[in-house]
Amino acid sequence: MYFQHAEAIWSEYPELVATAITATGITPTADVGGQVEQFLTTARSRLAGGTESDLPEIKAWRQTFSKMGLKPTQYRCASEALLRRLRKEGDLPRIHPLIDLCNAVSVAFAIPVGVFDLDEIAGGLQVRHADGDEDYLTFADSSENPEPREVIFADEARRAHARRWSNRQSGRSAVRESTSRVLIVAEALHGSAAEDVPVLMKTLADAVTATWQVSTRSAVLSAAARRFDV
Repeated sequence: MYFQHAEAIWSEYPELVATAITATGITPTADVGGQVEQFLTTARSRLAGGTESDLPEIKAWRQTFSKMGLKPTQYRCASEALLRRLRKEGDLPRIHPLIDLCNAVSVAFAIPVGVFDLDEIAGGLQVRHADGDEDYLTFADSSENPEPREVIFADEARRAHARRWSNRQSGRSAVRESTSRVLIVAEALHGSAAEDVPVLMKTLADAVTATWQVSTRSAVLSAAARRFDV
C-alpha cells in the first residue's frame, strides 16, 4: 500500500509540499480535549486580525481552486471551511478524537489535513486527475462520479476517496469507531510550505503518539520524493 501524487499534479503544481503519516492502534475513546483547545486557541489568535481568506495558506489554495476552474467561495479547501466555521461559531464539532485532533491542527496551521481508514483503501492512494468514471461514495451513502480532470484521491479499485482535491472526503474511508489503521495527509502550496509542513508533520505525529501510545511513520513528499510506502 502506498500514497503518492501523480506526475501531472507535481508538474502543474510544483509549489506543492505534502506529508503522509500512518498509525495503527487508533481507538475512539482517547481524550484529546486539552490538545484540541490548545490548537484552537492558536487558530483563534490567527483569526483575530481578519478572516481566514487573509491567511497566506488559504490564499494559495484559493488560487489553486481558481486554476482548477472552481469558484473559491463556492468550493473551499478543508482548512478554510473549518476556519470559517471556527470564526463564526467559536468552536468546532467533536466527531472522533483523531478527527478532532486533526481538525484542530488543520486550523492552527491553516493547512488541509485529511484522514483515511486504510482498511477501506484498495492497493494504494494517488492524488490524480479523474477520468470521470471513478466511484465516489457520499456520507449519505449515494454514489457519484467526479468530473473528468477533477483532482481526486483514487485507489487501485478506481474508487475516489476525496473530490475536488482537499474539498470533500468520501464516506467510504472516513474514520469511524471501528477504525484502527489510518493514513493522515496534509498538503500546502503557500510560500513557506517547505518550512511549515515538516513542523505540522512533527506536531501531529507527536500528538498521535502521545495520545494513543502508538508508533507512527511519516515523510515529507515533494517532486523529488513523491511516494510514501505505508
